[in-house]
Amino acid sequence: MPSAVSSSQGAVAVLRFGRLAAMGAVAVLIVVAGAWGSWGTAQYVMLTKGRERGTIEVTRCGADTCTGPFTPVSPGARARGSVVIDKSVAVKRGQTYAVIVKPGSDAVLRSGPAGVLYAWVPLGGALLLASVVVAGGLRAAWVLAGAGVALLTAAFALL
Repeated sequence: MPSAVSSSQGAVAVLRFGRLAAMGAVAVLIVVAGAWGSWGTAQYVMLTKGRERGTIEVTRCGADTCTGPFTPVSPGARARGSVVIDKSVAVKRGQTYAVIVKPGSDAVLRSGPAGVLYAWVPLGGALLLASVVVAGGLRAAWVLAGAGVALLTAAFALL
Protein backbone atom coordinates (compact mmCIF):
# COMPACT_ATOMS: atom_id res chain seq x y z
CA MET A 1 0.00 0.00 0.00
CA PRO A 2 2.77 2.53 0.69
CA SER A 3 3.83 2.52 -2.97
CA ALA A 4 0.27 3.35 -4.09
CA VAL A 5 0.15 6.35 -1.75
CA SER A 6 3.54 7.64 -2.85
CA SER A 7 2.72 7.27 -6.54
CA SER A 8 -0.56 9.16 -6.12
CA GLN A 9 1.30 11.92 -4.23
CA GLY A 10 3.77 12.07 -7.12
CA ALA A 11 0.93 12.35 -9.61
CA VAL A 12 -0.65 15.16 -7.59
CA ALA A 13 2.68 17.00 -7.49
CA VAL A 14 3.09 16.64 -11.27
CA LEU A 15 -0.45 17.90 -11.87
CA ARG A 16 0.10 20.84 -9.52
CA PHE A 17 3.34 21.74 -11.29
CA GLY A 18 1.63 21.40 -14.68
CA ARG A 19 -1.19 23.70 -13.59
CA LEU A 20 1.25 26.34 -12.32
CA ALA A 21 3.38 26.06 -15.48
CA ALA A 22 0.33 26.45 -17.74
CA MET A 23 -0.97 29.36 -15.68
CA GLY A 24 2.44 31.05 -15.80
CA ALA A 25 2.77 30.51 -19.54
CA VAL A 26 -0.66 32.03 -20.23
CA ALA A 27 0.09 34.99 -17.94
CA VAL A 28 3.44 35.63 -19.65
CA LEU A 29 1.76 35.41 -23.07
CA ILE A 30 -0.88 37.96 -22.01
CA VAL A 31 1.71 40.40 -20.63
CA VAL A 32 3.95 40.06 -23.70
CA ALA A 33 0.95 40.69 -25.97
CA GLY A 34 0.06 43.80 -23.95
CA ALA A 35 3.63 45.10 -24.15
CA TRP A 36 3.75 44.38 -27.90
CA GLY A 37 0.45 46.20 -28.40
CA SER A 38 1.68 49.20 -26.43
CA TRP A 39 5.08 49.40 -28.11
CA GLY A 40 3.55 50.28 -31.49
CA THR A 41 2.64 53.70 -30.09
CA ALA A 42 5.04 54.01 -27.18
CA GLN A 43 8.15 53.85 -29.37
CA TYR A 44 7.23 57.14 -31.04
CA VAL A 45 6.29 58.87 -27.80
CA MET A 46 9.26 57.69 -25.74
CA LEU A 47 12.04 57.81 -28.35
CA THR A 48 11.58 61.39 -29.54
CA LYS A 49 15.06 62.16 -30.84
CA GLY A 50 14.83 63.15 -34.50
CA ARG A 51 11.03 63.16 -34.53
CA GLU A 52 8.83 66.10 -35.44
CA ARG A 53 7.43 67.59 -32.24
CA GLY A 54 4.86 70.33 -31.93
CA THR A 55 1.32 71.13 -30.92
CA ILE A 56 -2.09 70.50 -32.40
CA GLU A 57 -5.05 72.75 -31.80
CA VAL A 58 -8.08 70.50 -32.19
CA THR A 59 -10.58 72.24 -34.46
CA ARG A 60 -12.82 69.42 -35.64
CA CYS A 61 -13.77 65.96 -34.33
CA GLY A 62 -15.46 63.07 -36.10
CA ALA A 63 -16.51 59.68 -34.80
CA ASP A 64 -13.00 58.25 -34.37
CA THR A 65 -10.53 61.07 -35.03
CA CYS A 66 -9.97 64.76 -34.51
CA THR A 67 -8.07 67.17 -36.74
CA GLY A 68 -6.37 70.50 -36.48
CA PRO A 69 -3.31 72.49 -37.55
CA PHE A 70 0.16 71.37 -36.46
CA THR A 71 2.56 74.00 -35.14
CA PRO A 72 6.16 72.75 -34.97
CA VAL A 73 8.41 73.28 -31.94
CA SER A 74 11.40 71.07 -32.86
CA PRO A 75 14.08 71.87 -35.42
CA GLY A 76 13.32 70.32 -38.80
CA ALA A 77 9.60 69.95 -38.15
CA ARG A 78 7.29 71.52 -40.71
CA ALA A 79 3.96 73.19 -40.14
CA ARG A 80 0.91 71.35 -41.45
CA GLY A 81 -2.53 72.73 -42.10
CA SER A 82 -4.19 69.60 -40.78
CA VAL A 83 -3.06 66.55 -38.85
CA VAL A 84 -5.09 63.68 -37.40
CA ILE A 85 -5.18 62.52 -33.77
CA ASP A 86 -7.21 59.62 -32.43
CA LYS A 87 -10.34 60.73 -30.63
CA SER A 88 -10.48 59.68 -27.00
CA VAL A 89 -11.90 60.99 -23.76
CA ALA A 90 -8.66 62.95 -23.44
CA VAL A 91 -8.96 64.91 -26.71
CA LYS A 92 -11.45 67.76 -26.79
CA ARG A 93 -12.27 70.29 -29.49
CA GLY A 94 -10.72 73.70 -28.86
CA GLN A 95 -7.83 72.34 -26.78
CA THR A 96 -4.13 72.40 -27.69
CA TYR A 97 -1.96 69.33 -27.09
CA ALA A 98 1.75 68.57 -27.31
CA VAL A 99 2.21 65.90 -29.97
CA ILE A 100 4.71 63.93 -32.04
CA VAL A 101 4.17 63.22 -35.74
CA LYS A 102 4.25 59.54 -36.72
CA PRO A 103 6.94 59.22 -39.40
CA GLY A 104 5.65 59.17 -42.95
CA SER A 105 2.15 60.32 -42.10
CA ASP A 106 0.01 63.21 -40.95
CA ALA A 107 -1.05 61.31 -37.83
CA VAL A 108 0.07 62.61 -34.45
CA LEU A 109 0.32 61.09 -30.98
CA ARG A 110 0.11 62.78 -27.59
CA SER A 111 3.55 63.37 -26.10
CA GLY A 112 4.86 64.08 -22.63
CA PRO A 113 3.91 62.14 -19.50
CA ALA A 114 0.26 61.85 -20.52
CA GLY A 115 1.18 60.48 -23.94
CA VAL A 116 3.63 57.96 -22.50
CA LEU A 117 1.10 56.65 -20.00
CA TYR A 118 -1.67 56.56 -22.60
CA ALA A 119 0.59 54.57 -24.94
CA TRP A 120 1.09 51.92 -22.25
CA VAL A 121 -2.64 51.47 -21.48
CA PRO A 122 -2.79 48.11 -23.35
CA LEU A 123 -0.03 46.83 -21.07
CA GLY A 124 -2.00 47.98 -18.02
CA GLY A 125 -5.02 46.03 -19.24
CA ALA A 126 -2.87 42.99 -19.89
CA LEU A 127 -1.45 43.16 -16.36
CA LEU A 128 -4.97 43.20 -14.93
CA LEU A 129 -6.00 40.26 -17.10
CA ALA A 130 -2.85 38.32 -16.20
CA SER A 131 -3.53 38.92 -12.51
CA VAL A 132 -6.86 37.12 -12.87
CA VAL A 133 -5.12 34.17 -14.53
CA VAL A 134 -2.40 34.06 -11.87
CA ALA A 135 -4.85 34.49 -8.99
CA GLY A 136 -5.42 30.74 -9.03
CA GLY A 137 -2.39 30.14 -6.87
CA LEU A 138 0.32 32.77 -6.82
CA ARG A 139 0.89 35.88 -4.73
CA ALA A 140 2.20 37.60 -7.85
CA ALA A 141 -1.43 38.23 -8.81
CA TRP A 142 -1.60 41.15 -6.37
CA VAL A 143 1.58 42.65 -7.81
CA LEU A 144 0.26 42.34 -11.38
CA ALA A 145 -3.14 43.76 -10.43
CA GLY A 146 -1.57 46.65 -8.53
CA ALA A 147 0.75 47.51 -11.42
CA GLY A 148 -2.12 47.39 -13.91
CA VAL A 149 -4.41 49.54 -11.78
CA ALA A 150 -1.62 52.06 -11.09
CA LEU A 151 -0.78 52.38 -14.79
CA LEU A 152 -4.38 52.78 -15.91
CA THR A 153 -5.20 55.23 -13.11
CA ALA A 154 -2.12 57.36 -13.83
CA ALA A 155 -2.87 57.37 -17.55
CA PHE A 156 -6.38 58.68 -17.14
CA ALA A 157 -5.53 61.02 -14.26
CA LEU A 158 -2.97 62.84 -16.42
CA LEU A 159 -5.09 62.99 -19.54
